[in-house]
Amino acid sequence: MSFLRTYRLPLFILLVGGILSVFVFQYDLPIRQAMVEAQGAKWQKTMEAKIYGKIRVWGDWPPIMVAAAIGFLIAKVRGNQRWSRIILCAMIASTLAGAIANASRLTTGRPRPREIPKIEHGFYGPYHSGRILVGVPAYNSFPSGHTATAFGFAAAIFFTSPAWGLIALVGASAVAWSSIVIGAHHPSDVAVSITLAFLVAWFVCRWMKPGIPASPKTEPPPA
Repeated sequence: MSFLRTYRLPLFILLVGGILSVFVFQYDLPIRQAMVEAQGAKWQKTMEAKIYGKIRVWGDWPPIMVAAAIGFLIAKVRGNQRWSRIILCAMIASTLAGAIANASRLTTGRPRPREIPKIEHGFYGPYHSGRILVGVPAYNSFPSGHTATAFGFAAAIFFTSPAWGLIALVGASAVAWSSIVIGAHHPSDVAVSITLAFLVAWFVCRWMKPGIPASPKTEPPPA
């Protein structure tokens, strides 16, 4: 029972995320087809497509780490130990979640939505028909590295400072949605990455929580 009490939240995340991923997987192709029909043949040249592309770029690991490092330094200079630790926690969670997702997607061999129907939908693994698919972008859809990176950072903020975490989750959701809209990832790729990111963030925050000072609003009054 103590195990269930301690790990009830990650178990809940795993259960809900797993069910959601399986459910969404059934609608990956219909969703993609509906988007292609709505966007039209020349959508890739529109300003909307460029905006989504920029959102996805800025939601990748390097820009997130640069912004986080600036925030970390500002917190340090201002002597805000709480936020320097929170940002460090988020950077670690983002890096780990992104690394796990990227390492995984190199071996699954799932074609990106924009490659279908040129490539038949499926999971081909790291080697198929005499060809090594590791590192071939067209076959590196599952799961989404950008989504895992963005949500790993946002989830860690959410677990340590919920109000600011909600804002961070909105930004991470924009990154995930842009990945779907531009055809880089299927909805199920994103769902799995979100689940992974929340799990990684929870464990990182649990490990680092003793070093994160309490919020001034929740600190006990001096004796």
